[in-house]
Amino acid sequence: MRTHTTTHQSLPAPTAPAHTALSQTPPAARGLIDDATRQAISDRLELLAIQAQRRSAAYSEQTALLWSRIGARLGTGKLMRPGMVMLGYRAFGGRNEARAIDLGCAFELLHAALLIHDDVVDRDFVRRGEPTISAVYRDHALANGRNPADAEHAGNSVGIIAGDLLISEAIKLAARAAAGSDAEAGVEQAFFQAIEQAGAGELEDLLYSLGPAPATTSQVLRMEQMKTAAYSFQLPLQAGALLAGAHPAQAEALGTVGCQLGVAYQIIDDVLGTFGDPARTGKPVESDLREFKSTILLSLASEQPEFSALLTGFREGTVDAGRIRQELAAQGAERFARQLAAQLCSRATGSAAFLDLPEEARTLLLECTSLILDRSS
Repeated sequence: MRTHTTTHQSLPAPTAPAHTALSQTPPAARGLIDDATRQAISDRLELLAIQAQRRSAAYSEQTALLWSRIGARLGTGKLMRPGMVMLGYRAFGGRNEARAIDLGCAFELLHAALLIHDDVVDRDFVRRGEPTISAVYRDHALANGRNPADAEHAGNSVGIIAGDLLISEAIKLAARAAAGSDAEAGVEQAFFQAIEQAGAGELEDLLYSLGPAPATTSQVLRMEQMKTAAYSFQLPLQAGALLAGAHPAQAEALGTVGCQLGVAYQIIDDVLGTFGDPARTGKPVESDLREFKSTILLSLASEQPEFSALLTGFREGTVDAGRIRQELAAQGAERFARQLAAQLCSRATGSAAFLDLPEEARTLLLECTSLILDRSS
């Protein structure tokens, strides 16, 4: 069964209760799922963390404590991936929402794992305005007399372990959600491909950052398609549709639309990572620049020779990040990036694949484009 054939398609140049997250979530982040479903997903995530904590307490007190800390962070974000699963599931008339919620939670656990690993790769210790798992254990090591380098290594090591634990739980949950259904094989394949594509995108992102110049715009779009769009939009939509009983071709069409929306989402993320308000994004604006990330902003600006010279100075330490942001703003990189995101959304919602979708799916995807383009966090 084909579940992900558009990966390389051409694109244009016992813890804090999960239910407290609902009242803290901005209205714009709630648009794809109703409050009752959001609550059900948050409650399920809380229970999953508690169950993992109790199981691990039988053999490892420290692992139980780690699960407690992981659980406190689950269900506090936008829940975009479960929202995509529910959209795909409901669009094709799915009737066993408990299965869909479990599948959505599996994608959210995967997302949580990838965020933790991404913070390790990017050497970030703040996420959503709070210390990361790595930061908690780094600070613990510092308090116990370790030097900064060893403490940072310890914190990041725990971050890797925490991500691995979450991926294991995510795989088990996805398998249970699809078990015994006609779409079992297709849903599982889609979920495994989400992991594979995210890993491939993260690898390319890292390797591009080591190059002498940013990746080209087409390379960045391809990388963002793998790193974000596949596991955040395309495959959750596709898996949810398959679970509901959609024909594989219908599920694939939905995923194709979601892929372009996912790339648009990541482009806006690139913009917010450099020009956003850290109080809203929860992440320092110098993070991407510090790691020399090949964002769409840098790839667009690097087409100008004078900007390439500035980047060389930045890498050599003679130009600071503020100067780079200044030049990006002067060149209109943010405006061009936002235009590209809007074009991707327009292309997605004007495609034949989109027009062939059920009316409910079209309505929710149109709402999704507004959430993507207007987001500030």
